[in-house]
Amino acid sequence: MQPEVEAKFLDTDHKAVRAALDKIGAVCQQPMRLMRRTIFDYPDHRLQKANWGRLRVRDEVNKTTITYKNDASGQYSQEVETVVESYEKMSEILLAIGLIAYSYQESKRETWAYNGVEIVLDEWPWLNPYIEIEGKTEPEIRDCAEKLGFKWRQAVLVV
Repeated sequence: MQPEVEAKFLDTDHKAVRAALDKIGAVCQQPMRLMRRTIFDYPDHRLQKANWGRLRVRDEVNKTTITYKNDASGQYSQEVETVVESYEKMSEILLAIGLIAYSYQESKRETWAYNGVEIVLDEWPWLNPYIEIEGKTEPEIRDCAEKLGFKWRQAVLVV
């Protein structure tokens, strides 16, 4: 599994973030779209109980992924992800083998790329807009955040 290195910046003005992304030469890969996801576990919730594991099927409009994440390392979440053909069929398979769908979520997301870093603008019901910056290393994430005008001390690190 690969470490998932990302930082969130909460309560962001997406219009201002888009302007900053344009200014640094970032590329919008996917405009704002509705995303849906279902989180699965065993009936006894053993994935959640063991290192906060989670198995997710996510419809990202342009692709569907299945992802397993856990926090066993104590530093960054570990994740393994692959593209699957169908949100509905993958969900059906997981239910057929005895897993349960314990959470269904919808959000809106816009995806940008800059120097190997992914920047997403997220909108969830009942939450203020925020962004996530994800990359291979913390220094490259920090560099991108600073170029966008964010102070690193305000980052919420996903560990």
